[in-house]
Amino acid sequence: MTITAAADGSALGNPGPAGWAWYIDDNTWRAGGWPHGTNNMGELKAVLDLLEATAVDADQHLLVLCDSQYVINSVTKWMPGWKRKGWRKKDGKPVMNVELLKDIDRALAGRSVEFEWVKGHSGHAMNEAADRRANAAATAFSRKQDPDIGPGYPGASTPSESGEAPAAIPEPPAPADDLFSLFDEPASSPTAASCSSAVEATVLVAEVPGATDFEQITAREQALLSDALRSDPPSAAELVHPSFSEVGASGRRYDREEILAHLAPLDGVEAEEFVADEIAPGVVLLRYVTTGSEGAVERTSVWVRESGRWLLRHHQGTPLGH
Repeated sequence: MTITAAADGSALGNPGPAGWAWYIDDNTWRAGGWPHGTNNMGELKAVLDLLEATAVDADQHLLVLCDSQYVINSVTKWMPGWKRKGWRKKDGKPVMNVELLKDIDRALAGRSVEFEWVKGHSGHAMNEAADRRANAAATAFSRKQDPDIGPGYPGASTPSESGEAPAAIPEPPAPADDLFSLFDEPASSPTAASCSSAVEATVLVAEVPGATDFEQITAREQALLSDALRSDPPSAAELVHPSFSEVGASGRRYDREEILAHLAPLDGVEAEEFVADEIAPGVVLLRYVTTGSEGAVERTSVWVRESGRWLLRHHQGTPLGH
């Protein structure tokens, strides 16, 4: 037998009053939150509480429906590497929300758990039910009221809530003109690619026969700015080097994991004045300018050719006129 549940988080202001919830049906759900937290904290806490609540039926397979790529990637892809490195990322920085992640890691032990990504705010009944309850909890905390915590899971004890969010290591937010991240108000999940946009993204990633290196690289850079590819993280990942790093316009550094976890369409950004220089065999420096609501930004990307494919190795953005 499989237990199917949706888990979601919410933060008003992000960070701000935060809520979380998991939902199985109208008689089996739970919610909570804190006066101050982030959306990602809420998403993780929803998964953790679901794991703890369903532990009374640990012999059953658990399917978690989640609209957060950050949560799914953290738990299913990145966590083993973080653990090997002492809960640190590739750049040596501590992992964000580490206490919640450690608790999830412990709660997963011996369980059969599967995560499935669903598009948020798209009419998925269970996801919408979890979202409403998480948002209601966040709203209650914003009004200094106790949230409706729900009936819980049959046979499970109800853990007490401290009312305080787990400690998180603060990192400065990036401005909206950072090329890939847009972390000032990160969405809970990237927008899912439709069938047509997924096909378009695949075309953008493919090699173009007869094209020069400059044309290939420029096409890839423009693809990474397109809504089609930014709505399809797996396709975007095909263009990004495993050791990718970015220095945003804020001066903050990002790694590949962070970029792909928060990839989302850009709003009205245009790119022009592309200039490429080969700085070493198989290494090209690409420079160009983007303009948008946040002004003009000079962009510099380093592309490297590995195994016959051009991959983005590094990117940096510098606001013009600053």
